[in-house]
Amino acid sequence: MTKRHVSLPVEADAGVAEFIDHVDERLASDEDTCNVVQDVLIDLFGDREAYERWNDGGDVSPAERVRLQGYDPCNATLESEYYAEKDEDRFQESKYLQWLWRQFDATPMADNVEFALRFRAMLADHLFEECGDDCRFFKGISFTYGHNISVGDNVVVHDDVHLDDRGQLTVGDRVSISDGVHVYSHDHDIVDQTEVRNYHTIIEDDARVTYDAMVSAGSRVGENAVVGARAVVQGDVPDHHIAVGMPAKSVRIKPGWEDSADPLEAGGENRQESRRIEYDLPDDLDVFDEFQRNLDPST
Repeated sequence: MTKRHVSLPVEADAGVAEFIDHVDERLASDEDTCNVVQDVLIDLFGDREAYERWNDGGDVSPAERVRLQGYDPCNATLESEYYAEKDEDRFQESKYLQWLWRQFDATPMADNVEFALRFRAMLADHLFEECGDDCRFFKGISFTYGHNISVGDNVVVHDDVHLDDRGQLTVGDRVSISDGVHVYSHDHDIVDQTEVRNYHTIIEDDARVTYDAMVSAGSRVGENAVVGARAVVQGDVPDHHIAVGMPAKSVRIKPGWEDSADPLEAGGENRQESRRIEYDLPDDLDVFDEFQRNLDPST
C-alpha cells in the first residue's frame, strides 16, 4: 500500500457526518431540490444573515444581490443547458445537483480532503445514473449533465477531470482517472460543427487513465488497461494493454497478462459507430447557429 489512513478529529468528524447526512436526507426527500441547493449554499458561504436581510426587503448592493440570487440554481445557466438534444426532465434535476457540486468546490471546505470526498460521493449518489461504493472524487471535476454517468465501486477521479456525458459514459470498478484527464462521449461533424453525434464511451474494470490523457467519444479502454500520460485514445485499448502516444497505440502488454491479452496489433481499432446513440429533436425546437457561417464551398 502506498497510502496511509488519515482521519479527522472526533468532534470535527462528527460535524462532517451530521452535515452530509442532513443534506443527503433532504435531497432524498420530496423537498424541492432547487430549494435544498440554495439553502445549503447560503450556509456554506456564510451568507445567511445577508440573505435574510435581503429576503426581508432590506437594502443590498447590486453585487450582493447578484451573489445572493446566485445561490439559487434556477438563477444560473450551464453550458449544457443550451444543448438541443438534452433530456429536459432529467436535466432540471441534474442541473441543480451539478450547481451544488460546482459551488461546493468554490468553498474553502473543498480543500478539506476527508470532508470533500465524502460530500462529493454523497452528491454522486444523487447526480449520477449509478454510483458504486467507496468512490473518491477530487476537486475540479466537471460534467456535461451527470445523469448519463455510471460509475462502479472503488473508483477514484482526481483533480480537474472532465467527464463528458452528453452521450453516455460507463466507468467500471476500481478505475483510476488521473489529474487533467478528459473523457468524451460526443463529437462534431468536421464540416458543420453544429452537427453533434453522441456515443457510449466505456472505461472497463481496473483500467487506469493517467495524467492529461484524452479518451475520445465512443472509445473503450479495456479491462486492466493503462492509457499513458497525455495519450489521445481514438479507438479501443484492448484488455491488459498499455497504450501511449497521439493517437494512442498499444506498445506493451501488462506483465503477467500476456496469455490473456490480444496481440499488440489488435489495439486501436475504432468501433465508435457501433456505440453511437441516436436521438430525435422536437419538431418545434427553436434552433440557432451560433457561428452563422456559410458552409457551401462553392460560394
